[in-house]
Amino acid sequence: MTATAVICGAVAWAQPKLSADNIDEVLKAMTLEEKATLVVGGRGNSVPGAAGATQAIPRLGIPGTVLADGPAGLRISPTRQGDSQTYYCTGFPVGTVLACTWNTELVEQLTTAMGQEVHEYGVDVLLAPGMNLHRNPLCGRNFEYFSEDPLLSGKISAAYVKGIQKNDVGVSVKHFAGNDQEINRSENDARIGQRALRELYLKNFEITIREAKPWTIMSSYNKINGTYTQQSHDLLTGFLRDEWGYQGIVMTDWGNKAGTVNAVHAGNDLMEPGAASETQRIVEAVNNGTLDVADLDRNVRRMLEYIVKTPNFKGYKYSNKPDLDGHARMVRESAPEGMVLLKNNGNLPMEAKGNIALFGLSAYKSIAGGTGSGNVNKPYIRNISEGLEGAGFTLDSRLADFYAKHRDYVASQSALGMGGGRNVMLGEAVLPEVAINQAAIQSCAQRNDAAVIVIGRNAGEGDDRRMVDDFELTDIERSLIRDVCNEFHKAGKKVTVVMNIGGVIETASWKSQPDAILLAWTPGQEVGNSVADILTGKSNPSGKLSMTFPLSYLDIPSSQNFPYTGQQARQQQGGFGGFGGGRGGQQNAGTRNIDYTTYAEGIWVGYRYFNTAGVEVSYPFGYGLSYTTFEYSKPTVKAKDGGFEATITVKNTGKVAGKEAVEIYVSAPGGGLVKPESELKAFGKTRLLQPGESQTLTFKADAYTLASFNEEASEWQTAAGKYTVKFGASATDIRATATFSGKAKSWKVEKLLLPQQPIQEIAVR
Repeated sequence: MTATAVICGAVAWAQPKLSADNIDEVLKAMTLEEKATLVVGGRGNSVPGAAGATQAIPRLGIPGTVLADGPAGLRISPTRQGDSQTYYCTGFPVGTVLACTWNTELVEQLTTAMGQEVHEYGVDVLLAPGMNLHRNPLCGRNFEYFSEDPLLSGKISAAYVKGIQKNDVGVSVKHFAGNDQEINRSENDARIGQRALRELYLKNFEITIREAKPWTIMSSYNKINGTYTQQSHDLLTGFLRDEWGYQGIVMTDWGNKAGTVNAVHAGNDLMEPGAASETQRIVEAVNNGTLDVADLDRNVRRMLEYIVKTPNFKGYKYSNKPDLDGHARMVRESAPEGMVLLKNNGNLPMEAKGNIALFGLSAYKSIAGGTGSGNVNKPYIRNISEGLEGAGFTLDSRLADFYAKHRDYVASQSALGMGGGRNVMLGEAVLPEVAINQAAIQSCAQRNDAAVIVIGRNAGEGDDRRMVDDFELTDIERSLIRDVCNEFHKAGKKVTVVMNIGGVIETASWKSQPDAILLAWTPGQEVGNSVADILTGKSNPSGKLSMTFPLSYLDIPSSQNFPYTGQQARQQQGGFGGFGGGRGGQQNAGTRNIDYTTYAEGIWVGYRYFNTAGVEVSYPFGYGLSYTTFEYSKPTVKAKDGGFEATITVKNTGKVAGKEAVEIYVSAPGGGLVKPESELKAFGKTRLLQPGESQTLTFKADAYTLASFNEEASEWQTAAGKYTVKFGASATDIRATATFSGKAKSWKVEKLLLPQQPIQEIAVR
């Protein structure tokens, strides 16, 4: 122990300095005010542009630590006053792209690189990953999140966390929990039944916590069943610590709710971004007896345990020079593995030569990632136009000039306050598509060899998407696809649509028209090169959907229990409402889907609903094409440890090298519960298989993974009987099956976060 002698009159005592082995001693030496200070964030930190910090207490050798966004790469200020050096960070693929790789090894490699930037720029904790479920495709932050399925989300998230934390820095897994809409996110009450809560909305967090041990968790703004998550003892202590054994700290999302004392009691260890009023509330509550000092001491101890792990505490001399060039190469090479080839009528891959008519504003100013805290200050974005030119194509210069002049015109109108795109937080709006008349398209068809149409979409923190002109194509986009396809097909030429989008859009009404459709997502700063690599066959697409593309938005069970899809939502919301995303001061507690949202669909989210109810979709969960073909053979399954172990041999039967993701779905006996037709219980991906090459994959799932939740008994249960294991190329493309006999098993749990009133859930089957 390092100590300092402090003299006050005739009294001398040893003042401890924090080390990894004297936490209790330091805690004992802290004043009440110092304890309250440590659990409330500080505004200033050593890294400009970082989102937040913890406060230093120099007297006791406690340094401040630095917290920074975000899920697609570190977000800090790229330039600093009086400093000629730049501090750009790599724009990595967004969370949805990572999930669509179905490759945990690749995700861990990418986030290991991301974590190196965190470490070398002097940051202690990356505020990521975001991992709320894709309950509804209109959620504004779905691009940050992974999937509609909790197992896929949890496994990808665990790989993400492991990669970051390999660098001796931490993460803050978010937003815990039920933050599945952005409209009125700071006040909305998510009313969720026990089974849906445990099987879906908490299961992915549970998987990540058990497998990856994140340093920190971020509690969300919203309520669950009437209680703010930040102040929920059931959530932050009952589930998180008592059931799952979590050992790290919990911090709030950025705001200042009045219930600071309740948050401390519940087990929320750190209030961010921090305010003097929060410190004062804690001190006053301890002094007047409304907060047990033992609760505060418990949280302070956790904070000290966190601090001694950080690079700032260890005095790490960061370089401010991460390997940005190497990481850019990694992004380019990896992003295609999360892109999904939705359609290919022999058009792709294209020979890298000839004249291309490139349509769409997003082709010339492409979208690397989302807005809000998920945005990254990148050194550049490689546009799709640049990627195609770099690959060897000649772009129609008259078409490119038209789009450039339109963008300049919109910019000039915006400067005069007369136009521009939709308002966004921490990012740039995507401009609405511009119309091109049929005569001009006909001329393009005559002078070019093929057409590529880029459809662009973006979203972000603080608002949700809309059904009209967002989930659905605009009239201009529909006309563009129709007219380009008609004119180029008349000339005997092919058309490819590239979707440079952050979330699901409607495809059923137009997908028959183009010859190929590539879902590129928003895959990071090398978007143009990655797209070109797939279009030319330099990379073989191996991504598969981590969510369902429905025929219609109204086919989705949650569509009736989600914020308004029209202008009324904007009026109700009253803008972003600051970092809390509130309602601009409105206090009507009874507005359905704004002040409260009932999860009436229960467990029937995504493919669980569509497959069980027999509802047709445009593209199913797990779907994705390749430039080669794969054969599944020799399926085996055997009961093991209450669950199963399965194997399948995958052979590349095509003519080019490729990877294949294999999805393991299980149809379980009911055991008294209504269950989905099947559920994802494991997955894996082959290495790059050469033509004719095979690989045998092994999958394991334990009994707890197979269990469903019985609300009445308040226990997890596996039923006795026959389990069918399905080896799928998608949720609806099952290539082989095998069965095993399972035994009944159960795990009793406490009743936590119960709804305040019964939830009338929809019935399926």
